[in-house]
Amino acid sequence: MTTEVIAPDLNLVLRRLKLSGLLNTLPERLTLARGQMTPYQDFLLLLLADEVSRRDSLSASLRAQRAHLDPAMQLEAWDATAKVTFDKMLLNDLASLRFVEAHAHVAIVGPVGVGKTFLAHALGHIACRRGHSVLAVRSDAMLKRLRHARLDNSYEAELRKLIAVDLLIVDDFGLDAMDAVESRDAYEIFTERHRAGSMVVTSNRGPDEWLSTFADPIRAQSAVDRFTGNAYDFVIEGETYRPRQKPSRANAAQPAPAPQPEVKRRSSNRRGGAA
Repeated sequence: MTTEVIAPDLNLVLRRLKLSGLLNTLPERLTLARGQMTPYQDFLLLLLADEVSRRDSLSASLRAQRAHLDPAMQLEAWDATAKVTFDKMLLNDLASLRFVEAHAHVAIVGPVGVGKTFLAHALGHIACRRGHSVLAVRSDAMLKRLRHARLDNSYEAELRKLIAVDLLIVDDFGLDAMDAVESRDAYEIFTERHRAGSMVVTSNRGPDEWLSTFADPIRAQSAVDRFTGNAYDFVIEGETYRPRQKPSRANAAQPAPAPQPEVKRRSSNRRGGAA
């Protein structure tokens, strides 16, 4: 089947209208439309739907980049053969993002390496595709950035970045004890996001153990109570997932081996919990 050649005038008009993305599929679409005698209105709808899909995909990619999400950590890339257990029905419910619409939170808890960060980032990618603003940060880096922001008078702006997004993902919270300044900053984030938007927090410790990491017991109780009172408990147990993410030489391009003589060889939660 010979594809249509796009006329220079049409090419120019599409570019002026910022619809040059249509040029990637337009020749094939024209050929199919002529062969199937597609009505003009249906053909126009098909072209515009292509452009909407392309723009949505581009916007989601840009949101994911701005959110600092790992591009490899998407739900469709999760290895279902991993020897970990969790509540799959709860994960499906979280993937619907109803918790984001309700400004609820998620605590992803489990031992080292079971895929907590992977699933947190996967939820972030889904949120980006749905048009939500997302930011993923490591807990220690977040608190360090806020500390430095106090020195150059950019604290309010830095805090606003963490508060303003629809979904804030805080990774590895509660690993280390916090000093008074860090405790105050953590308290501000938890309390400000209580109704402003959703959080996904990953940790090796359950929320009841976070209390001991704060320097101020009263702030700790207030912050953690607000979070847990509106959070889904997503518990992961099992073996480490990280070897499945390890780069493999089999995926890399290898030069063709030199021919060798043929040799005969012998074949050698509160609202959810762990499954």
